[in-house]
Parts: sequence; C-alpha cells; structure tokens
Amino acid sequence: MKITSKLPNVGTTIFTEMSALANAHNAVNLSQGFPNFQTDQRLSDLVTEAMNKGLNQYAPMRGVLVLREEISLKFKRLYNSTYNPESEIVITSGATQAIFTIISAFVHQDDEVILFKPAYDCYQPAIELNKGRVVPIQLEHPNYRVDWQEVEGKINSKTKMIVVNTPQNPSGTIFSKEDMLNLERLTKGTNIIVLSDEVYEHMIYDDQSHQSVCLFPELKKRSFITASFGKTFHNTGWKIGYCCAPSELMDEFVKVHQFNVFSANHPIQVALAEYLKTPEHYLELPKFFQQKRDLFLSLIQDANFDFIPSQASYFQLLDYSKITDENDVDFAIRLTKEFKIASIPMSVFNENNLDFKVLRFCFAKTDETLKAAAAILNQIA
Repeated sequence: MKITSKLPNVGTTIFTEMSALANAHNAVNLSQGFPNFQTDQRLSDLVTEAMNKGLNQYAPMRGVLVLREEISLKFKRLYNSTYNPESEIVITSGATQAIFTIISAFVHQDDEVILFKPAYDCYQPAIELNKGRVVPIQLEHPNYRVDWQEVEGKINSKTKMIVVNTPQNPSGTIFSKEDMLNLERLTKGTNIIVLSDEVYEHMIYDDQSHQSVCLFPELKKRSFITASFGKTFHNTGWKIGYCCAPSELMDEFVKVHQFNVFSANHPIQVALAEYLKTPEHYLELPKFFQQKRDLFLSLIQDANFDFIPSQASYFQLLDYSKITDENDVDFAIRLTKEFKIASIPMSVFNENNLDFKVLRFCFAKTDETLKAAAAILNQIA
C-alpha cells in the first residue's frame, strides 16, 4: 500500500524516547512529566466504591453533573468567576483530548493559529491535522517573556486562534496580569478564540497568583480553559480532565466531543466529585510542590548548572552551557547513558529546534529520587 501521512514530520515523542532510554540504561528518570509517588488512597478508594456501586457504564456525554457542579464551585472559590455546569463545562479524557477537540471544532483550512514557543508538543499536530497554519512566536531563554508588539504584528484577518499555556510547560514560567490584559486588548472586538491551557494552575510558587483567562471578562467571552485532574491529583494515567467555555463555544465543542470519545471514565468522575468537596486537596498543592522544587534546587546549588527557580509547574530548567557546547539532544542522551539521569532537551519545543543549551527536569518525584538525581548532577563538570 502507498500511504500518504497526514503528519509526515511527526515521529515518536521525545517523552517516549527519553523514558525508554532511561529504562534501558537504568537511569534516574526526571524526563517525562509524571509523579513517581502514589495518589491519595482516599481518592483511589472512592473510585473503587463507585465501581462497586455499579457505575461502570457510559457517563453522560458532558460528564457527571455533580462533578461539573463541583468544578463550577471551584472556579467561584478560586477566581470569583464561574461556569454554568449544565452548559459550560465538559469532562474530557484528559486535557490533551480537550485541546484536540477545541482545535478540531474551530480551525479550518488555512486558518492561522498563534503559538508561543517553546510549546508543549500536542498543539501543533492538532492544528496541522485540521489544515490550519501555525504562526510561531519564539520566546527567549531565560525569561520567556512575550513581546506583545510582535503578537499584534502577527494578528490578521486569518487569525482564528491564540494558544496560551500558563503556567507554561516546558519553561515553568507564568503569564502576568499585564500579559493577560495585553491578550485581552489585542483580541477584543475580533473573532479570535483563545485556547488557555491551565493544567498547572495549582502549582505556582513564591506567593504568585495564577492569572486565569476567566479573571478577565472580555477574555472569558472568547476563551476555552483546559485542565487536568491527572496533573492535579498525581494520577496522569487516569486521563481525566475538563474544559470550560461560554455556552456558544461549548455547543460547537460537544459536536466533536461526542464523536471523539463521547464520555470519560464514569467511576473516576463520581470519585472526583466527592474528592473536590474538600478544597484542601488542591489548595495545599502549591506548598507541596514548592517544597520539592526548593529541595531539588538546594541540593544542586553548587553544581555546574545555571538556573532561575521555576515560577510554576513541576519542571525546572537547567542551563548547561558552562559544561559543554554539545547540542541539547545529544547532551541529554549522553547524560542518560553515561551518568544515568534522564531529562528533556528544550530545543524540541522551540521553533526550528533553537538550542539554548537548556534541559528540563521534572521534580514531581519522591525526595529520595530527587536526592539521587542531585547526587548525579553534582558530579557533572
């Protein structure tokens, strides 16, 4: 057979490659973004209870109503802004499914989508599958700040969507209130949809605040928010997330959602609805992860890497330019094979694989794992 690929330039993701390499070389794995500690036993027990009650068939297409109601209450509690649980919230099979569905529902052939790079790797393929055109805006290491004049210069009549990711994976930076006001100003009075990927909303450090699009009335009118229970509650393998948007946008979303996955895991939804009734389960996360970030950085403060403490997410960037001039992909591979520690090279997220000599490390690990990783990093010269 002759097959014409719709994604001819896409291969195995860097996350899969580096984790496989870590396994092959028995390396400490700080590459892929998932915790190596257990989820709360109470949440696991709630899932089992729901299964034992027989809640094992299809959930409603938009999700279990009691969970959508709890999500609505969470927005009210955190941001004094809320979404109608009947018409403006949908439970998804992870945030990635929500992102793919949003793009599929709105991006037509030759529509332009502005994408800030470094960018998480699921955005661009979804845009290209729908025959849209990515308009990249490369952010510069080490601060990854947005030049809003550049953004304004890229907006035109073909601009259908702007994708923002705050807190940002992979850089660990956040959009400020000023950033969001600029985004609001530039999109006001247009037909541009904003896709706001906010999966790390509960992992912001040093007393900073998450600037959700729902805090800005004109932005909220045109925006989707995507979120991840897997990231929030340490169970990425459950693949449960949600998205929120005004009803006129969500009505288009569900047209695609119903034929994509139809509905997400039923017993897990029921369990999460009960679990969210205790807000401390997510309110305590910034302190929890900041302790891990601070432990990791304290252990490598004398290592031969440069760094700015991560503002958010559970990723820390380390600049290795004092060690070697090697390409970051080659250096990451060598670290895995020779030093037995796995990371992610940042160039894979940048436009044209721009190489700033920076690696990304995940600190959502046990203290023992972080100590073992630091011991290795301190030996690299």
